[in-house]
Amino acid sequence: MSLPFDGAISRYHDEAAPAWVREAIAEGDKKDILIDDFPYDRWMDKNTYKDRLKALQLELVRLQADVKATGKRLVAVFEGRDAAGKGGTIKRIRENLNPRVARVVALPKPSDREAGEWYFQRYIRHLPTAGEIVLFDRSWYNRGVVEKVFGFCTEAERAAFFRQLPDFEDMLVDEGIHFVKIWLNVSQPEQLRRFLKRERDPLKQWKLSSIDVEGLNRWDAYTDAIAETFAASHRPHTPWTVIRSDDKYRARLAAIQTVLSGIDYAGKNPVVAQAPDAKIAGGPELWHG
Repeated sequence: MSLPFDGAISRYHDEAAPAWVREAIAEGDKKDILIDDFPYDRWMDKNTYKDRLKALQLELVRLQADVKATGKRLVAVFEGRDAAGKGGTIKRIRENLNPRVARVVALPKPSDREAGEWYFQRYIRHLPTAGEIVLFDRSWYNRGVVEKVFGFCTEAERAAFFRQLPDFEDMLVDEGIHFVKIWLNVSQPEQLRRFLKRERDPLKQWKLSSIDVEGLNRWDAYTDAIAETFAASHRPHTPWTVIRSDDKYRARLAAIQTVLSGIDYAGKNPVVAQAPDAKIAGGPELWHG
């Protein structure tokens, strides 16, 4: 079978990955957690996950009905390293909702015209009107992390981004938009294990990009950029919720709970729409580089 990027991910695993990362992958079973400091040894039981997911998705439908009826506006930003689980989490939030109410925004590389605009401009176009939910699969935080790591912006541009960011996000909240920021945090061995799986799965190879491949050798640069981004953007008015996502099941449930628990809506069941598991969800203090 032909592997994408000439097998660059397998080659990284064999030749360049830290020894402890290779050992963790080799010793771990499919549902084992590969790092020692994760609060659980294995993924959540699948049947338990399905039951809890179904209950939470019913709450999302109730939230959607309330958003449509009342004209609420909700924005949820999903960020994290590649393979942290952003797409899969958004899929579970979105799959039972009306696409006319809840939509996903995953923007490609800026066009030449967009590159000449104010940085936030193309994201503003996708903000919700009354009665809408918008889920950003990556967002303006590209400038804080990916663009920094790969040199896609200058230091002056990034500094301007961080200066303008608080006012921009405060305006969203002051405008009455319910604004949620979720960072899914994946460990280094789990990220590589997911990449290796994608590399060998013809149905998932499309998820891989040259950025994914090149980023494998830039783990520490990502770590530094993420730390700087949290320091500049985690504020009481617009906080981050960091979710440790090595267990995809628990991470998806925690993300949905983060969205639901922070907003009032008609018919809300507080037992289901409760705060996420504090062992894996909290502020940047839970983040592990």
